[in-house]
Amino acid sequence: MLVLQTSSTSMSSLKSRTANGLLWGALSGGLVQLVGALFGFWLIKLLSPSDYGKMAALVIFSNLASCLQESGFTAALANKHEPRHEDYNAVFWFNIIVGVTLYVILFATAPLIARFYAEPVLVPLSRVAFLSFVVSSFGTAQRAYLFGHMRVRQNSISLLVATTVSGAAGVAMAYAGMAYWGLALQSVVYVSMVTLMSWHFSPWRPTLHIDLRPAWRMFGFSSKLLINSFASQLNSNAFGVLLNRFFPDKGHTAGLYSNARKWNDMAIVTICGMVQGVAQPMLVESSTTNSDSPPPAEGNNPLSIIHYPLIKAFRKLLRFTCFVSFPAMLGLALIARDFVVVLLGEKWSASVPLLQMLCIYGAFAPVVTLYSNLVISRGRSTINMSIGLINCVLVWGGLITLHIMAARMELSRAVELYAMVVYYVILNVAWLIVWQAAAKRLIGLRWWHALIDILPFWFFALAVILAAWWLTHTWPLSVTRMLVRIVAAATLYIGALWVARARILRESIQFIMHKKEC
Repeated sequence: MLVLQTSSTSMSSLKSRTANGLLWGALSGGLVQLVGALFGFWLIKLLSPSDYGKMAALVIFSNLASCLQESGFTAALANKHEPRHEDYNAVFWFNIIVGVTLYVILFATAPLIARFYAEPVLVPLSRVAFLSFVVSSFGTAQRAYLFGHMRVRQNSISLLVATTVSGAAGVAMAYAGMAYWGLALQSVVYVSMVTLMSWHFSPWRPTLHIDLRPAWRMFGFSSKLLINSFASQLNSNAFGVLLNRFFPDKGHTAGLYSNARKWNDMAIVTICGMVQGVAQPMLVESSTTNSDSPPPAEGNNPLSIIHYPLIKAFRKLLRFTCFVSFPAMLGLALIARDFVVVLLGEKWSASVPLLQMLCIYGAFAPVVTLYSNLVISRGRSTINMSIGLINCVLVWGGLITLHIMAARMELSRAVELYAMVVYYVILNVAWLIVWQAAAKRLIGLRWWHALIDILPFWFFALAVILAAWWLTHTWPLSVTRMLVRIVAAATLYIGALWVARARILRESIQFIMHKKEC
């Protein structure tokens, strides 16, 4: 009896912390992206597509170096049930050593990067931009502590402060005529503020006793996450590299794509940040918590019965992710033309169809992130690594093949670019099948259950977006049309789910209204 009561209390506490984490992630994450968008509007009006294209050429090097510096230790520490001071201390010093070493290497190879892109200005620009991952290395252990302890509120405040300060710095430098230099320095200021705020909120402090052996013991697990992060960054930045290399227009095309990807990624980050802030810690805890409710008796298999509490927790997170992600990303596609042309300016109009296509990928990106967290929570970083590597090979191989085919067929640059984006979107949406196969193998999550958790929200979101488009498609481009579309789509979506008695909607409303615990 005591065991059941303890289990019930533990599950109740986990649900409460998860619900609070999701709420904080939603509110503060949205606020962070709103602040970032306001500064982004300002910068985009001051800068040109070529300015953004130059930074897009360097992002892949900074991100890959950051992956090496972090080495998957944030997830590895979160996966340990009781990480010790020695674990955090080893990660802290390891990150600093690797971060400084990588900066020295990239500083020396900056001329080679500039030669690859045939852009001499990238030599000094890269040496400034690459400072960001050195600064970041001083806060990895603190961020890992906040992440592992589900300190979503503190993480959110850190990101809000960093976004505000770095955005103001970027705008000030753009007004001073620093162009792409402002973008480079903005990224350094952002990382610096995140690191300072992480130190402020994390109670953990390093000591001068340097023993890297705990980090090495975690490296067997974290190294596979590192490789997966490498593959993910290669995928995300493939266009920045290839467009700058293949399209001889001084980064103009790369800048247009970068603008579309920027707004798409801001929406994705808001949703992923909300879910990821609680997903892995929650799934790790669910896998070791006994549920006080029995699994369904009909059609069970042994794996499903063993992992029933974990499946139950994952499916609830999956429904919530789809409930939020699908209407948000399809809604962004709906308002893309008004948003870009009216608010950002006619010079960015060519990025509208790119943004609309990327929104389809963006709708499923948080779902993929959730599946990835499930695999990591089971300690199966090898599966994560393998899936990421295969996807990376298909992305780069496909994009390069399309470029070669376009050259032979003498297709226009616009057609080539659209073909590349369509391929990228289809591949990454279809890749969800691979993640579901991994989930079925690990915890027995059935294909049918995944489909009934995902597809209803997709069809509801698609239907209301099409309805909102039909109601307003004859209206002229304007802020008014954009706002009406947002209100119409949101009203129709919530109303349709309410009529359909969607449980996740009612639970969300009940939690926000404090009627009962979610």
